[in-house]
Amino acid sequence: MSNSEENLQIAFAGESQANRRYLFFADKAEKEGYPQIARLFRAAAEAETVHARNHFNAMDGVSSTKDNLQTGVIGENLEFTKMYPPFINQAAIENNKRAQRTFEYANVVEEIHHGLFQEALKVFDNGQQLKDEPYFVCQICGNTVGSAAPEKCPICGAPASKFTKVE
Repeated sequence: MSNSEENLQIAFAGESQANRRYLFFADKAEKEGYPQIARLFRAAAEAETVHARNHFNAMDGVSSTKDNLQTGVIGENLEFTKMYPPFINQAAIENNKRAQRTFEYANVVEEIHHGLFQEALKVFDNGQQLKDEPYFVCQICGNTVGSAAPEKCPICGAPASKFTKVE
C-alpha cells in the first residue's frame, strides 16, 4: 500500500469519527439550550461527511451492491468474532462495567448485522429483492430488526419506544 493510500484510510477514519463526534456535541448543545451552537456542530459534521466521502471515493471504497454486501458480511464477522471478544475480556479484567456493557451490546448486534447482510446477499444472489419493510434500531444497544420494534429489546431490555424507525 502506498503512503497516499494509507493516508486516505487514516483521513477517512478521522473524518468519519469527527462527523459522529460533532453530531453528539450538537445533541448536547441543543439540550443545553444553545441551538445556534448545535447548528454549527451539525454543519461541521456535514462537512466532515463530505471529506469522508471524498476520501472513500479516492480509495474506490464503494463497489457493486454484491461486493458491498460481501464486505459487510466480512466486516461484521470480524467484529463479533475477533474484535469485540478481547475488548470485553479486557474491560472485565479492569472491572470497567460501562466499557464491558457497550462492547457486549455491540458484539451481539454485530452478529445480528452479519446475519442480515448474509440474508440480503443470499436474496441478491437469487435475483430477488428483500421484503419491503422498515428497520428499527434500538437507541440503547443498537439492536436492528425488520418489520416492527419488539415490545422489549431482547438484548438490553429497552421498551419499543426506544427504537428508531429507519425507512
